[in-house]
Amino acid sequence: MTLQLPPEPGPAEDAIYRAMFGAYPDALLLVDAEGRIVLANPEAEHLLGYPVGELAGLMVDALVPDAIRPRHAAYREAYSHGPKARPMGSQMELAARRRDGREVMVEIALSPLQIEGEPFVVAAVRGIEAYPRVRQALQRASYSEFVAQMGRLAVDTRDPQLLLQQVPAVAVDALQVDSAVVFLLDTTRLEFHVAGGVGLLASEGVGSRCPNRPDTPPGFVLAQGHAVTVADFRVEQRFAVPPDYLTHGLVSALAVPLVDRGQIIGVLTARARAGERFGADESHFLASLSNLLAASLQRSQSEEALNHAQRMESVGQLTGGIAHDFNNLLTVIQGNLQVLEDHPALASDAVAQQMVAAAARASRRGAELTGKLLAFSRRQQLSPTEVDVAELIESLADMLRRTLDQRIRIEVAAVSRGLRCLADAGQLESALLNIAINSRDAMPQGGTLSFSCGTCATLPPDVAADLGDRAQGQAYIEIVIADTGHGMTDSVRDRVFEPFFTTKELGRGTGLGMSTVYGFVKQSKGSIRLTTAPGAGTQVALYLPRRRGAADMEGSLAEEVPGGLPLGLEALLVEDDADVRAVVRQFLLSLGCRVTEFAAAEPALASLHGGARCELLLTDIALGAGMRGTELARQVHTRWPGVAVLLMSGYSSELLQAPEDGPAAWELLRKPYERTELARAIGRALKARPQNLGAR
Repeated sequence: MTLQLPPEPGPAEDAIYRAMFGAYPDALLLVDAEGRIVLANPEAEHLLGYPVGELAGLMVDALVPDAIRPRHAAYREAYSHGPKARPMGSQMELAARRRDGREVMVEIALSPLQIEGEPFVVAAVRGIEAYPRVRQALQRASYSEFVAQMGRLAVDTRDPQLLLQQVPAVAVDALQVDSAVVFLLDTTRLEFHVAGGVGLLASEGVGSRCPNRPDTPPGFVLAQGHAVTVADFRVEQRFAVPPDYLTHGLVSALAVPLVDRGQIIGVLTARARAGERFGADESHFLASLSNLLAASLQRSQSEEALNHAQRMESVGQLTGGIAHDFNNLLTVIQGNLQVLEDHPALASDAVAQQMVAAAARASRRGAELTGKLLAFSRRQQLSPTEVDVAELIESLADMLRRTLDQRIRIEVAAVSRGLRCLADAGQLESALLNIAINSRDAMPQGGTLSFSCGTCATLPPDVAADLGDRAQGQAYIEIVIADTGHGMTDSVRDRVFEPFFTTKELGRGTGLGMSTVYGFVKQSKGSIRLTTAPGAGTQVALYLPRRRGAADMEGSLAEEVPGGLPLGLEALLVEDDADVRAVVRQFLLSLGCRVTEFAAAEPALASLHGGARCELLLTDIALGAGMRGTELARQVHTRWPGVAVLLMSGYSSELLQAPEDGPAAWELLRKPYERTELARAIGRALKARPQNLGAR
């Protein structure tokens, strides 16, 4: 068989071939055996970014990316020894180097041919980045890279402000849009504020505010609870489009909510001057950025909350120790003042009596101060009972109406009847009063102070996190006190529960009001939530365990006062502080007791084993380095159960542990105390001991 070659082309055919070469839609390169480009069509010059006529004469290696150039030279050499046609699509991961150095993804077909006996190769090059599926894949890969970049930044940084700046910048860069903004909800959830952005409008400076309403752009996203796409602001009807949007030519937008532990805390939005700009891939990308930002903000808040809790715990331990020692001093001061008050030499001296009374009042104020410190440090002894919350609130509101500034309106709203919480009634009333006084001071020109309470079907996420495992299976009552005062800045809000912190002028507060509220609520196994903003008032919500059904706690014997103590009561007093011991001894003697005193538990116990009589053991809990008072009481109770036990403490942590160390019949007496309080406590201790057993 003889192969018939076509005749040599004439001038007309040559013109046709050149026209076809020039009009071909793919880039065509004719390359000689040395790798030099002989001819290039206009599409090749366009694809590779070269001026007309500049590709001819270049080595083809100039079009190969630097990273693969050595491999390409070896491949071209091997191809020259066995040239064969290679169609498009046999390799997908090819790249060509443009004149400006940028790389472009391509497909390449190779066709070997002979011209006048010389070998040549025709390379057909097709740019594939314009393919819809390839462009989509490249875009997704780009988005993934941007998300990974932000993920690395989120891991490395602890500064939320940096992320609030970087996330909008990344959104603008990746989506190739005109602006991106982060809106965060204020603690009141009534307003958004601009926390960061790129391409902000004149009305959108960082810190500027926008109402949280469904007719505002971010408010609409929050109301929908999912991503929202705007195709054209000029015809948008779902919410009111700010005039600035249209003035600056913004047309389309994509907004996604920022979600923290199931609750929307803000909105991330991207806006463009082009219409129909956002699709599913863009929505997924922006949602990924918002999730990263929300997680980072949550981590920052959690770390700050942990640091704050650790600081509060450290301060609590310090204040508890101070209060314990201070109460011992006050016991000595108050005791000696009472002795002086009854001393015959001062009975007719009116001036001396006034001085003693003034000193006694000052010592009582000191005791109240230490009580507040111990409330904050959660080292006070509470007497929890079932409290009718509605009744307590209404009673307190009536009292406040009579005592507060008449320009302050007191409202009791939405009070559910029959709700009972388990708390110390006196301390709860004191906590609500402290909050009310702060609200009064925040409304110097008058305003509204409102109270409400009800069952809490679902705890707010931050409250649930604060309560932790305690919230499992436990119902809570929510007590809310709100005012229309001037509110607090973020810096004040962050420190409001710290002891001795106050914004009031000198002489108008100790700074312990809110710290005692905090300590009381925490010790009552509850939580507290404060919502405030400058100019928006303050709302304080207390969450306390709810009691169901009838009370299962018997009334306290604390208010029972015996008719008198038996004369000649044999009392064994154990107290390591000599001054306190002297005061208590004097009290006991004045009550008609016979007193045997010791500075430590060991000799007191030895005296009992030696046959000493005892009807009442009165011992401090902390007794220096030796045996604790609770251990002494346990041994006495075990060996001589008929002996009444009365423990004393200066409100420190051992007072809270005392009920765990012994039977409920042991009476606890807080320092400092007056003689009448000691008499009542002795009476209760005697009444609680087994009646059919004799004393030691």
